Amino acid sequence: GHDDDTFSRWQAFNTLLTDSLISAFRQVLGGKQPNFASRLTDLAGKIAGDETLEPAYRALALALPSEADIARDIGKNIDPDAILSAREALTAAIAETNSEIFSRLYDRLADKDAFSPDAASAGRRALRNILLDYLSLLPGSAALAARHFQSATNMTDRAAALTVLALRHSGSPETVKALADFGAKYATDPLVMDKWFQIQASVPGPQTIHAVRALTGHPAFSMANPNRVRSLVGTFSSANQTGFHRADGEGYRFFVETVLQVEKRNPQLAARLATALRSWRSLEPARQAKAREALRSIANVENLSADLRDIVERTLA
Repeated sequence: GHDDDTFSRWQAFNTLLTDSLISAFRQVLGGKQPNFASRLTDLAGKIAGDETLEPAYRALALALPSEADIARDIGKNIDPDAILSAREALTAAIAETNSEIFSRLYDRLADKDAFSPDAASAGRRALRNILLDYLSLLPGSAALAARHFQSATNMTDRAAALTVLALRHSGSPETVKALADFGAKYATDPLVMDKWFQIQASVPGPQTIHAVRALTGHPAFSMANPNRVRSLVGTFSSANQTGFHRADGEGYRFFVETVLQVEKRNPQLAARLATALRSWRSLEPARQAKAREALRSIANVENLSADLRDIVERTLA
């Protein structure tokens, strides 16, 4: 049937993406500029524009494997910075090859009608938002994301545009303004504010630790609020590969401080946060040594709660 065929096409494309990302990772480690087969970058454009496929399916197929997925596939000697470089290089190659197709499709998918929560509309929004992410790798694209943010009529689009601004245009005037506007607009909505913290904690790169530290002092942040702690600290340590695994160990130092702070109030949450270092042995040796040191410094604390001690000792075992 068409569905099986669709699934196997997606799987084939996904395998191709993963293999290309792994070889790009090796190229980056070897000090080379990664290069990608044109059949791969062309295929992304064909899938995007294939009107016989549901938009939701096209959105799914165009989503590159995450940094964590790539790390799992590589399995050992992980350098998160090299994974990020490989992934960004592929995103840029796909965007540059298909800039015209993606732009046209992005414009065509703009919702002229009022927001509708049905599956078909949701699929179109998902596809348009992933195209926005690809287009954000092209020159002058901060303005495009800012327009997407301002004209959004629903939370899905608003959050997607804010994510693209924060992750792809970090520190730009458009991003600073959008973060401030979003934070002011939803200041009294706890779930949406969790998302606001989460987006900022996800920004890749070594500089994010400074933003995360600063956000722990934000009036809307409290170590006594588990959801807020998960959104900021949990996201940073479990979902921000390059920020958390900074080569100098600064991410781990923040992690130790925070886990021990949270533990005084909420041992279960501290134990949950501590699982972020579960796969420390798959890192390259220098990061591995720093991660082990961080775990040991938690294990050496007197009167540690049973939950946290259990996680840390099992992780070190």
